[in-house]
Amino acid sequence: MSSSYNIALNFEDGVTRFITCGAQEKVLDAAFRQRINLPMDCSDGVCGTCKCRAESGTYDMGDDYIEEALTADEAAQGLVLTCQMIPRSDCVVAVPVPSTACKTGTAKFNGSVAAVTGMNDAAYELVLEGLAGAPAFLPGQYANIGVPGSGQHRSYSFSSASGADRMTFLIKHVPGGLMSSWLSSADVGTPLEMTGPLGSFYLRPVTRPLLLLAGGTGLAPFLSMLETLAQQGCAQPLHLIYGVTRDQDLVLVDRLEDYARRIPGFTFTTCVADPASSHPQRGYVTEHMPSKVLHAGNVDVYLCGPPPMVDAVQRHFKAAGIAPASFHYEKFTPNAVAAEPVPA
Repeated sequence: MSSSYNIALNFEDGVTRFITCGAQEKVLDAAFRQRINLPMDCSDGVCGTCKCRAESGTYDMGDDYIEEALTADEAAQGLVLTCQMIPRSDCVVAVPVPSTACKTGTAKFNGSVAAVTGMNDAAYELVLEGLAGAPAFLPGQYANIGVPGSGQHRSYSFSSASGADRMTFLIKHVPGGLMSSWLSSADVGTPLEMTGPLGSFYLRPVTRPLLLLAGGTGLAPFLSMLETLAQQGCAQPLHLIYGVTRDQDLVLVDRLEDYARRIPGFTFTTCVADPASSHPQRGYVTEHMPSKVLHAGNVDVYLCGPPPMVDAVQRHFKAAGIAPASFHYEKFTPNAVAAEPVPA
């Protein structure tokens, strides 16, 4: 048995904070010890004020609480009283209040530019090192990155796994965009300020087949998920459909090929919407979604792409009469063009 476990507290405003919890320590006590004031009143399993939802992990609840505080049906649905919950593994706990109500917030941390790689006119890969104070994150989450000299930040999904020596982001090239303009001439060693992790789009425990749908640089969170699964192992089949607008927007396909070698049961398909494309699969992701990857609805679907893609996939499922076991999605839009040139 481990002497401590990592507990991810996911607040309703999208903020995630990680705490360590002793093998015999209650989650509420561990949070207070680390200056996160989770909701509570009695702390004795009587009032139910500390009720949260355990989204993954194993734990003991004991029997020192009353039925009015947590019914058997609620417990069966994964609800817990943090004043009684003693973890037996790493856990993810959804807290039904904003982080500010618990006197906490996003972690601030720093990194420095190790490399910037331009990919045609489609995207950049930003690699950071020297990650002072970098927090853990769940695969699929994002961080806000300050754009040097602008006083502004932009939000990007982590494309690396948590805990890696280097942190990576796949960033869409937006002509005239604030971050794109800065990345085009960024110097190695430049310090960057970040806050995070953020977001409710993250990989849940894999208990059934997965279907991953990526639109453009919406591939980023899936790279983080795939690296995590490559390290942890995955017994379920998983299929990724990666759709882009133009041929040159297909980036990091070699990385997907590497994951196909490293993860048993992982396959992927790429497609290009441009009808003039020479790519073997033309059209949108919904046109390259065979029934076998839907597993008659016994599938967890994750989608990251622009709003029209999210809407189109939802319509496709409805028209096909498919109701996935779960459907998690993240909509994103290109960041606005910079109002002024980025200072040198």
